[in-house]
Amino acid sequence: MSGLELRIDDPAAPHVADLLAHHLSELASVMGEHAFALDASGLSAPEVTFWTAWRDDRLAGFAALKVLGQGDGEVKSMRAAPEARGTGVGRALIDHVVAEAREKGLRRLYLETGTAPLHQPAIALYRKSGFASCPPFADYEASPHNQFMVLDLHREAIAASK
Repeated sequence: MSGLELRIDDPAAPHVADLLAHHLSELASVMGEHAFALDASGLSAPEVTFWTAWRDDRLAGFAALKVLGQGDGEVKSMRAAPEARGTGVGRALIDHVVAEAREKGLRRLYLETGTAPLHQPAIALYRKSGFASCPPFADYEASPHNQFMVLDLHREAIAASK
């Protein structure tokens, strides 16, 4: 996408703080205790890679990849800035995370998201990107507020080689 730059960044950086606070607050407002988005300290863990998306000098969004082990990874805290919604930032972020997961040799890429109406655009994006519904993974438990998705990177690689 023209004019969009993705770069590894520090989730605790001041330029990330407002958008991350908005993300966490909005999720808590519709998911309560079932909101599992990571804060800056969680996104700074060694097993997490955090990227920001920039259009010119404006923060347009962020996303993270958490390596779970045994060939699995998880998309974490993907968010487009409110003024960047509908401009392709989400597509660029998910495509980047999927490409990075492939580069790391991961076999499956999971994600957990909500069920509230505000989650519908993201869910549609994930489905268009090849993610399918799956049971809870890692330490997650099912609830009416959460849904779980997986992208089988191994199956995609086999299909692409044929």
